[in-house]
Amino acid sequence: MQSKAITPKEYIDALPEDRKAIVSAICKAIKSNLPKGFEEIINYGMIGYVIPHTLYPKGYHCDPKLPLGFISVASQKNYVAIHHMGLYGSTPLLEWFQQEWKKHTPKKLDMGKACIRFKKAEDVPIKLIEELATKLTPQKWIEVYEKALIRS
Repeated sequence: MQSKAITPKEYIDALPEDRKAIVSAICKAIKSNLPKGFEEIINYGMIGYVIPHTLYPKGYHCDPKLPLGFISVASQKNYVAIHHMGLYGSTPLLEWFQQEWKKHTPKKLDMGKACIRFKKAEDVPIKLIEELATKLTPQKWIEVYEKALIRS
């Protein structure tokens, strides 16, 4: 469900009441804990945390006009999703997250390559999301991203 919102606030304001609080809490957890240099925007119809062209002029390799994406938050039809590209690009970070998940919730981790899905608001481990947001600086994400491009 791609949103037509122009700003993150518009995105959240347009959500159904049952989704506003949890999407806001996730965004606050991410934004408050991301290292300096990331920007919050609407990217691909979702709330995105990106490395702006001022820090990484090359942009996203598939469409260099777009900034380099890092984390996105989306309200889908049946769940809320956090797309964290660092989990896809960094095996040590993924392994850390999977181990920490067990310490924060008894719920089974519902995850694709970079997408963490939550069917219920109460299933979101906000403290873990806060900690995850601190793990990669823009510079480190650029290194991980560029290494992945070389391998492909």
